[in-house]
Amino acid sequence: MEMTFFDGAMGTILQKQGLEGLPEIWNITHPHEIERIHKSYVDCGCNIIKTNTFGANRLKLAKTDFGVAQVISAGVQIARKAAGERARVALDIGPSGKLLAPFGDLDFEAAIEIFAEMIRAGAAAGADLVLIETMSDTYEIKAAMIAAKESCDLPIMVTFTPDAAGRLLTGADILTAVNVVQSLGAAAIGLNCGAGPAQMRGLIGQVLENTDIPVICSPNGGLPRVVGGETVFDIDAAEFARQMAEIAALGVTHLGGCCGTTPAHIAAMIAACAEITPPARIVKKTTRISSYGKTVEFGKKMIIIGERINPTGKARLKQALRENNMEYVLREGLAQIAEGADILDVNAGMPGIDEAASLARAVAALQSIVPTPLCIDTANIAAAEAALRVYNGKPLLNSVSGKSESMAAILPLAKKYGAAVVALALDDDGIPETAEGRAAIVDKIIKCAAEYGISKSNIVMDALTLTISTGADNARVTLEGLDRARDLGVCTILGVSNISFGLPARHTLNAGFLTLAANRGLSAAIINTAHKPMMDAVFIHNLLAGLDENAAEYIGRFSEQTEMAAEKADMTLFDAILHGLCDVARDSVKILLNNEDSLNIINQHLIPALDKAGQDFAAQKIFLPQLLMSAAAAKAAFEAISAHMLAKGQQTKKRGKIILATVKGDIHDIGKNIVKVLLENYNFEVIDLGKNVAPEAVLDAAIAQGADLVGLSALMTTTVVYMEQTIALLRQKAPGIPIMVGGAVLTQSYADQIGADFYSPDAMGAVRYASEIIGE
Repeated sequence: MEMTFFDGAMGTILQKQGLEGLPEIWNITHPHEIERIHKSYVDCGCNIIKTNTFGANRLKLAKTDFGVAQVISAGVQIARKAAGERARVALDIGPSGKLLAPFGDLDFEAAIEIFAEMIRAGAAAGADLVLIETMSDTYEIKAAMIAAKESCDLPIMVTFTPDAAGRLLTGADILTAVNVVQSLGAAAIGLNCGAGPAQMRGLIGQVLENTDIPVICSPNGGLPRVVGGETVFDIDAAEFARQMAEIAALGVTHLGGCCGTTPAHIAAMIAACAEITPPARIVKKTTRISSYGKTVEFGKKMIIIGERINPTGKARLKQALRENNMEYVLREGLAQIAEGADILDVNAGMPGIDEAASLARAVAALQSIVPTPLCIDTANIAAAEAALRVYNGKPLLNSVSGKSESMAAILPLAKKYGAAVVALALDDDGIPETAEGRAAIVDKIIKCAAEYGISKSNIVMDALTLTISTGADNARVTLEGLDRARDLGVCTILGVSNISFGLPARHTLNAGFLTLAANRGLSAAIINTAHKPMMDAVFIHNLLAGLDENAAEYIGRFSEQTEMAAEKADMTLFDAILHGLCDVARDSVKILLNNEDSLNIINQHLIPALDKAGQDFAAQKIFLPQLLMSAAAAKAAFEAISAHMLAKGQQTKKRGKIILATVKGDIHDIGKNIVKVLLENYNFEVIDLGKNVAPEAVLDAAIAQGADLVGLSALMTTTVVYMEQTIALLRQKAPGIPIMVGGAVLTQSYADQIGADFYSPDAMGAVRYASEIIGE
């Protein structure tokens, strides 16, 4: 494959030329300057020029005199003129600047429309491809990719920006982000921004290991530092080129630059890399499904799929679905995870409800608090699409059959939304009596899926478990079906408990059948995780099959005699906050208030739960979505306490005043808003000045409010200069106020250089510092 070269930075170059505000506005006010910069990159030999439209969405342009279509059309036309016949034009799409619901305030469908508006304008203006870049949330990536699919037929390339540990803001590791993005049909995938080539090299290796599509690497020009009051980056063109040549030699075929890279950097990179022949990459196709932050791979240990979120035969779940009682669904999901489920099956099919709306609600609720991937289980096409659309990740869709109408309806949905699919071994003639007949149907599904661009690795065969009471050969044929699946090269799944319908001692029979299936290579079992014999069989199989190193999981299961938390009759306030269950937390407080003082509940139950969530976050046992849901549950609990105290004529006392602001020129407030939520949960009084806040406004608020602490946020390298100005002004006019800083572009050394008292890479660090500075 020939090397492809993107251009470099735009914003940091414009900043040196006096830019204030949004770089995208220069498409209207300074078109010749934008064209000159584009042309300087084309003259270097770039194959792809990024339009100056990164932040040209309706949210960021709302307080300007310019519209989305106007700015984007101008941006594409300028880039097209500069590119001529020498380069393609990539419509550059950056993040919205908002965190998507349920963790933020931007609705998923609203996000799709925001991106669609940009993409429609760019496609109409003549862009050659869509580049979605600098993303830190898989859900926002999905929104942008769905918008692109529904708005144009241009190729889509995606780059995301992980932290130094390889995690996105909302918890996805590299494997998960790659799995989700590739499943949605990206033409190329990779990393940009956030780090220089040296820091990005190890992470780009993980991308290469987990995808067979072209890989992009567009790092910054090293790490930022302050020299003479100006933000500069620490590697020159020659060193950038040397490091990028090393990255190209790994197999990266799409190279470019981000913040701090200039035409000189890109010219040197092209000269160093143009003649490199990328090594052949052989990436094994594997079957993987993902949530927003966790990936489960088929073909290793047998996967356990919890079956209990299915209303068939479950009166309480039916009632919960009719009443839209998602708390019950969430508790059922959490219980199955505690019992050992790797994936949760979710079914909402029952008479008398809108299955599409109910299934989508259940999926959205579950993925808001559990990291476990989901299996969307429905025969209703509308319900399948509704659930697939809102799902944050790459789900397993159960199922498609060999019937022509089933394949025609299900497979396009799987392709559009990036799902793996369970292939049922039945067609218009029913279920074949032989394993060979069942395999032939699945082979037909595999071939049909290929016509839609769905690889065999995204097909999981269900050889179908028929009850042994209706045919003596039923178990044997199903087990032989597992053998035939290996011949087809696909993984397998079975609803194990079907084997025992109508017979006594069902749990024992199910466990025996599960053991036989495991020994024949069953990839995934749909079972009731509360049934001890079946779960015991899984652990025993893993041990005896050599899949449990040092017998650790076996010992862990059978040496623990304590009752699982999920089996407790009542969930405590501590548990409810830790799991993010708002209604349970609120109800628990009301019960505790009958016997305990309000302050005691806060200090002995609420704050320890938040502390535990913070500790788990720091240890990467949980990630931002779970942390924010814990905060939401704590807020619900605190509101119940406050209402109780108010009714008694009492008031809660705040711990201190903290000013928060996103600095001048920066209109991103995701990080600041997260910090605000967590600080408020620790009972600090937060005065949020919003985004694009001038240094003088921060100073005035800090003095007027008698602030105990000021927190400043910046996401863009072009705006960190205003953070430094704000700190300098505070030091001069209000020298006694501590200042903490954070944001994607900051590092500890950079924070030290601009005079901050404290830097934290995450929101919990801000909480710890505030607690240290202000105290109880």
